[in-house]
Amino acid sequence: MTAKLDPNGPLKGKVALVTGASRGIGEAIAARLAMEGARVAVSARTAQVGESRLPGTLGDTVARIRAAGGEAVMIKADLAQAAEREALVAQTRAALGEIDILVNNAAITYFMPVVEFTEKRFKLMMEVQVYAPFHLSQLVLPGMRERRSGWIVNISSPAGIDPKPPFTARGRGGTVYGICKAALERFSTGLASEVFEDGVAVNAVSPGLVDTPGVAVHGLINAATRDRVQPIEYIAEAVYRLASGDPATLTGRIAYAEPLLKELGLEPSPLI
Repeated sequence: MTAKLDPNGPLKGKVALVTGASRGIGEAIAARLAMEGARVAVSARTAQVGESRLPGTLGDTVARIRAAGGEAVMIKADLAQAAEREALVAQTRAALGEIDILVNNAAITYFMPVVEFTEKRFKLMMEVQVYAPFHLSQLVLPGMRERRSGWIVNISSPAGIDPKPPFTARGRGGTVYGICKAALERFSTGLASEVFEDGVAVNAVSPGLVDTPGVAVHGLINAATRDRVQPIEYIAEAVYRLASGDPATLTGRIAYAEPLLKELGLEPSPLI
């Protein structure tokens, strides 16, 4: 199968906003939605080279989509700031039109034991990973409800699952990260129930372990975990399917990328 962008695909005429899209999973999701004809706004704190220690920029993501014949704009935003979240939605609407698809992927993560966690870092993680998706959803939902059409996809993680005894080894300091993802999943199912009759789908999807710059910087791929690494195409495909499915039947799901695709009888598409 060859990767290609279809401007007349199933998402033609749809506007998608993807956060945390300067690299990794967010970049892949933006590319996948663009492949099906969506006009994509990508957002992150890193717009150009030199603004982050990690590789990848919004400029790179936009260039990737445009090179394949798609339409994309970049909007730099710090999602820890309410005013920037509001500006992000307003600028997306001004550039592309009303938002049909919101993908909440942005994250900031610190791995350290609870006894060492500072209040500042705890509040920052909760702001970006929990309240920002909540607030952005509040901002886009009025338009979705008015049109009786919309899709919200929140990117979660298996970290949201409760650790189970026996506790035979020290954790990696992921308790706060797990708190954020558990809250995001409960938000997803709760919101799905609230807007079900409005024709809006809300889902959460977990990518598994994906080899991205963010994962690499935290050293999460090692000899013990290497066999669990999943191609990034799986999460991109899962998000596309959740962002285009029938809201009457595909909503309120806490899905894992590979099992979801198997359930739907699908293989991930190569990315542009």
